Amino acid sequence: MEESFTVSTDQSKLDITFIEKFLAEDSYWAKGRNRETIQHSIENSLCFGVYSPEEKQVGFARVVSDFTIFAWIMDVFIIDEYRAKGLGKLLMANIMDHPRLQNLNRWGLNTKDAHGLYGQFGFKGISKPEQMMEKIKENL
Repeated sequence: MEESFTVSTDQSKLDITFIEKFLAEDSYWAKGRNRETIQHSIENSLCFGVYSPEEKQVGFARVVSDFTIFAWIMDVFIIDEYRAKGLGKLLMANIMDHPRLQNLNRWGLNTKDAHGLYGQFGFKGISKPEQMMEKIKENL
């Protein structure tokens, strides 16, 4: 089924209402995120939309990067009715193959439940967690 689906980085094709609804209402990581924050994050990221043969958006991901040293993959989702059809793999393959992301030294992401998917693309636990730090401001 994935052959008839497409992935695009054309931000003009993104359905912001669709993305906002999923992130703010259905995701575990961005519940309550407001439209202005979502719009601003999209404007400042390399975004990937997944589209059905009818051009309906069914998935999304964004990459924050300097396009030289690092990239962080965020807000990855395929809506429920299209899951288990290989679209997560299609989306990740397009991210990993994107020409602007080919010479990076480090990739990162957070996930609660998709370790199997990301493992297929070489992701694993942090090699030196003692060197990693974070600062989290809640409710963003």
